[in-house]
Amino acid sequence: MAEFIIMPKLGLTMTEGTVLNWRKAEGDTIAAGEVLFDVETDKLTNEIEATATGVLRKILVKEGSVEVLKPVAIIGAAEEDISDLWSGSSAIEESKQENENHTGNTEIVQNNSVTVGAVEDGRRKVSPKARKLAEELEVEVALVTGTGPSGRITKKDVLHYKENNKAQKVKVSPAAARVAEGLGVDIQQIHKAGRIMKDDVVSYHKNEELLNYVNPKEERVPMSGMRKVIAKRMLASQEISPTVTYSLRVDTTQLMAVRNQLKNTAKVTYTDLLVKIISQVLLEFPLLNCSIDSNELIFRNYASIGVAVALEDGLVVPVIRYANKKGLAEISREIKELASKAKNNELAAEDMTGGTFTVTNLGMFGMEMFTPIINQPEVAILGVNAIVDTPVAINGQVVIKPLMNLSLTADHRAVDGSVAAQFMSRIREYVENPMILLL
Repeated sequence: MAEFIIMPKLGLTMTEGTVLNWRKAEGDTIAAGEVLFDVETDKLTNEIEATATGVLRKILVKEGSVEVLKPVAIIGAAEEDISDLWSGSSAIEESKQENENHTGNTEIVQNNSVTVGAVEDGRRKVSPKARKLAEELEVEVALVTGTGPSGRITKKDVLHYKENNKAQKVKVSPAAARVAEGLGVDIQQIHKAGRIMKDDVVSYHKNEELLNYVNPKEERVPMSGMRKVIAKRMLASQEISPTVTYSLRVDTTQLMAVRNQLKNTAKVTYTDLLVKIISQVLLEFPLLNCSIDSNELIFRNYASIGVAVALEDGLVVPVIRYANKKGLAEISREIKELASKAKNNELAAEDMTGGTFTVTNLGMFGMEMFTPIINQPEVAILGVNAIVDTPVAINGQVVIKPLMNLSLTADHRAVDGSVAAQFMSRIREYVENPMILLL
């Protein structure tokens, strides 16, 4: 037997939800428990499951806001007649009120459906309450456009007609009236306190032309599953960690030289070099490599570095495990392999767990400063920025140096400012003198 699918009440304070998209199309067979559509509330996006098994016969609300417990679709058997259920769905509340005062009409309630008799006005269908209101407001129902099922005129239609066709007493200058007539502007549409002048008409006409030219539209697109996870984790990170961001500018002259020297042997990137450097420095500063569990700090004798990889739909962080024990060539190879797997959606769960520190590089996009968000349960993350040729004063002379900003965000529960500053200073030593890695 056919029945309504209604907008569920997902919380005590929820009064309406927004239908974002349907997972099923009209005519599809649905099993109870299958995800039917997505609903957005003021707090989150929910997947709504079908409450019955059958065929999705009619979608009543394709997208948009709906009050809780209002029908959004009809589910039933494939060959079942749902005309009564469908025709009553758009006017349930009005019909209930009308039938309380019009005993001559019939009301049939079955499976949450309501079918109400409507008075015929020639070829027009007019609800009893709409007819009564039209008489009170002296509105000719023949002029009203019905928006109910089969063009049925409702109380809302009568009110809309009255509101849009009532005479308004406005003061208009003779010049404004002439200009309005010439431009085809309806004076009644210009809302202004006081007398309408020529400039008001011209301004209104320009705005209307602009709106017609731009044709402004807005589109709601539901978040992807990955985007939802990122949003949830980033918000949680900000709520968990009291963070401080530290920025330090480093000279990459020697780092660039090492990279150029190795390019014929191994095509290493700046990220490869920094992962190697950071994996060494973290062992000198265990607080940057720890994590927090309740009131305990968990220290490690190894460094596993997560490297953020940007994808079309979001961000993933594959991990170079035990990077401190690996050579530069092995680190470079692993980073490339993991990045390729990420872009082909081939990463396994173990590829993205076990990190103790994260590196995120936006330098290739020209960024010179940003504040990265900690990848929980780690306590720190390093942001890598663009290398910029910068004039620097050395021994009284101005020279051009390739400088890069490093941005460290650290959890102040574990890392104090002095420790973070020493950590960054040590990284600068390695970057500016990468031969230290050989010691």
